[in-house]
Amino acid sequence: MQVSVEQTSELGRKMTITLPESAVQAQMTPRLQKIAKEARIDGFRRGKVPTTVVAKMYGAQVREEIVSDLIQSSYFDALKEQGLNPAGYPHIDGLNNTDGFSYIANFEVYPVVSVDGIDSLAVTQQIATVQESDIDDMITKLRDQRKTWAVVDAVVEEKNRVTIDFLGNVEGESITNDKVSDYAVELGENQMIPGFEENLIGLKAGDTKNFSITFPEDYPNEKLAGKVADFEVEVKLVEAGVLPEIDEEFVKAYGTTSGTVEGFRTDVKENMERELANKLKANLKNAALTAVYEKVELTVPNALIDEEVEELLKPYKEMAKKNKVDLSALQLPREPFEIEAKKRIALGLIIGEIIHQNELKVDEDKVRARIEDMAKSYENPVQVVEWYYKDENRLKDVRQMTMEEQVTELLLSKATVTTENVDFNTVMNA
Repeated sequence: MQVSVEQTSELGRKMTITLPESAVQAQMTPRLQKIAKEARIDGFRRGKVPTTVVAKMYGAQVREEIVSDLIQSSYFDALKEQGLNPAGYPHIDGLNNTDGFSYIANFEVYPVVSVDGIDSLAVTQQIATVQESDIDDMITKLRDQRKTWAVVDAVVEEKNRVTIDFLGNVEGESITNDKVSDYAVELGENQMIPGFEENLIGLKAGDTKNFSITFPEDYPNEKLAGKVADFEVEVKLVEAGVLPEIDEEFVKAYGTTSGTVEGFRTDVKENMERELANKLKANLKNAALTAVYEKVELTVPNALIDEEVEELLKPYKEMAKKNKVDLSALQLPREPFEIEAKKRIALGLIIGEIIHQNELKVDEDKVRARIEDMAKSYENPVQVVEWYYKDENRLKDVRQMTMEEQVTELLLSKATVTTENVDFNTVMNA
C-alpha cells in the first residue's frame, strides 16, 4: 500500500492511497469459489459450476465489493500509518489505475488544542437571593395557572379571553379558509400576529370590526411575509380570569400537606431557593466556559459543525413533522445554528484537553450528590436515585455534567472572579 498526504487547508487533508492488483486478486478467487458452490445456474448442477463461468457472470460485482471493502480497511490503516485523526467522514473519489486501484480520501483532521492563557480568565459571578416580593410574584403565577374564566358584560381589556369569529384576506385571497368560528384568544399570550390582539381591546360581545395588519417581514410563511392582511372580526364572548383563593385545597394541590398558607409559602420559598442556587451555578459555569471559549483560538472542522447543526435542528424537524409543515417553510436562518454548533464543538475539544492535561477523573461522590439534589424535587427521592443508578446511560449523562463542573471549578480557581448583585428574575431569565 502506498500513501501520500497533501494539506489542502489548515485542517483539510487529501490522502491518496494505492493498492496493488494482488490485493484484489487475493480475495477474488475464494469469493468466486464460494459463489460457485452456492449458485444456481441453468445447465449446471449446484456446486458444479466452473469458476470461469462464475467469474464471467459475477466477476465485476465481486471485484466492486472487494474494492469497497479494501477502501474501508486501507483507509483506517493509512490513517494509523500517517498518525492522522480525522474529524467526520471522508469524501472518497476513485482513480483509474491499470495496476491495482487508487483512491483519494478528502477529510478534515481535529485541530491541535492549546489552552495556554486560561489562567488569566476574567469571570463575573452573579449574587442573588429570594425576596418576599419574588415569592408573592411566584404565588400569583401559580394562582394564574389554575384560574377559571367567567363571562363578563364589559369591553375587552388586557388579559381577557375573547371568543371570536373572523375572516382574513390578503390581496383578495382568503388566508383563513373561509370563516374561523368560535376561536378563543387570550390577550397577552401572543397567539395572533402582532397588532391583532390590540384591535380587540375596547370591543364587547356582539361588536364587529374591520382592520388591516401587515405581516412581519420575517414571518415564516413566505407568501404572507410583509403582506397587508384585511380582517373582519365578530366578538362572540368576553371572559375575565378568576384567580383561585389560596385555601387548603389550593395549597395541597401543590404538594403542601399541612394545608396552611404559611406552609405553602415556605415550600414555595424552598423550591425557589433551590432553583435559584442551581441557576446561579449554571450561569457561573456558562460564564467560565464562555470566557475560556473566547480566550482559546481554535479552528473547528466544518464536518463537525455540519453534524452538530443537524443535531440542533432535530427538534425543529420533529415539530415541523408533527404539525405537517415543510421545514423549509419555517425559514430558519442557518447562521445562528452554526455559531452555536461551533461553540459547542470548540468547548468540547477545549474541555477534553483540560481534562487530559490535568488528568481529571470524575468524582463519584459529586455524581451521587448531584443525583440526590435533583431527586429532592420529587415525591420519592430514593426511587429517583435508584432510577439513575439502574441505567448506565442516565448515569453517564450525570457523570459528564459533573466532569464539566469539575473543569469549571478548576478554571474558576485560577480566574479573576468579580461579583455582581442581581435580582431573582434577572438570574432566572438569563
